[in-house]
Amino acid sequence: MTTRFEIARLGAHGDGVVDANGGHIFIPFTLPGETVTASRDKDRAQLLAVLEASPERIEPACRHFTECGGCAIQHLEDGAYREWKRGLVAHALKARGIETPVGDLVACPPRSRRRAAFTARNTETGMHLGYNKAFSHTLVDIEECPVLLPGIVEAAGTLRHLAGIIANTSKPFRFLVTSTESGFDVAASDCGKPTEAIRRAATDFVIKSKIARLSIDGEIIVEPVKPVLTFGTAVVTPPTGGFVQAVADAEQTMASLVTGHLRKAKKVADLYSGSGTFSLRLAANSEVHAVEGDAASLAALDRGFRFAGGLKRVTVERRDLDRRPMTFKELNAFDGIAFDPPRAGAEDQCKQIARSDVPYVAAVSCNPATLARDLSILIDGGYTLKSVTPIDQFLWSHHVEAVALLEKLKRRR
Repeated sequence: MTTRFEIARLGAHGDGVVDANGGHIFIPFTLPGETVTASRDKDRAQLLAVLEASPERIEPACRHFTECGGCAIQHLEDGAYREWKRGLVAHALKARGIETPVGDLVACPPRSRRRAAFTARNTETGMHLGYNKAFSHTLVDIEECPVLLPGIVEAAGTLRHLAGIIANTSKPFRFLVTSTESGFDVAASDCGKPTEAIRRAATDFVIKSKIARLSIDGEIIVEPVKPVLTFGTAVVTPPTGGFVQAVADAEQTMASLVTGHLRKAKKVADLYSGSGTFSLRLAANSEVHAVEGDAASLAALDRGFRFAGGLKRVTVERRDLDRRPMTFKELNAFDGIAFDPPRAGAEDQCKQIARSDVPYVAAVSCNPATLARDLSILIDGGYTLKSVTPIDQFLWSHHVEAVALLEKLKRRR
């Protein structure tokens, strides 16, 4: 049934929100102030036509917008887009009773994302590589992408061909591509067990195409050259499929905020350290103890440190911080703490940090809601929130990073 709607505001996921009968209806690809017609299904509706457009509506940057599920909000003017994204952080903090200024959004330029999580599928019509359509399992082949580094888009044919070589299933599978300083690092999963023939063909193709590494379900099939990333002065080979910040410039911005805040700390604990994004930069000025649950990431960090010159001592500890957080007594051996947890945040770890007398804390998060929860714990424990900086590295999506800097200058000892 077609219905006329007035859009009240943007929701947290970029959908237009309609207030109706005490509830909400979410309509993708609409903007506040617009009058639209849409087909409603419970609390969601499919846009049919924009009758009265917002003055902030612009032409999308990509032909696949509204079909590809990768971007939610290419149709919003840049200034309004930045303010909306900054507001995601500000509103999450306010909901937790944290009244603090939130800095301007650090923008993410188009064509800057170095990592793409594609879906691949071998069908009767050929090999498809792209993103799932919004709210659907339909695969949209990517012919352009103004979010990704141009090199990834230009290599789409090569990557699609490689996906076809390794596909040993008719089901969709994950095809993760990271552009490193030495070539593409490709990590496929759920594509079926590779036969010897597949291994030989994939190896020949990877070498011929100058791809740095191919792995399937965590197993390295071929690695003509080690894929490398530089963290400060250290060169690191991340583990297959391991966590990497999506945009290099955004990573550098976050690292500059963290290292600047912890510059007075002689000893720093880097919690959820990954492969050393912050640890190896912090080590230029401080001794660092890196704590991470993933053994392969820690090994990559340790190798990067050992082959780098001019860094202070870096020690590593494998530890599941969600199950066994560092205690406040352990943390009191440090002058500074950095932590960058998964989207679920670091609630139990923050309870221990709050009890500590560590003077400087830098919190990095990709989830405003869990960041706000964790910051409220630290504030209740005596920390003062000095600044919050939102950082965009997932352009035209609802995802936003943030770096929060805290101090507790009066020690309890």
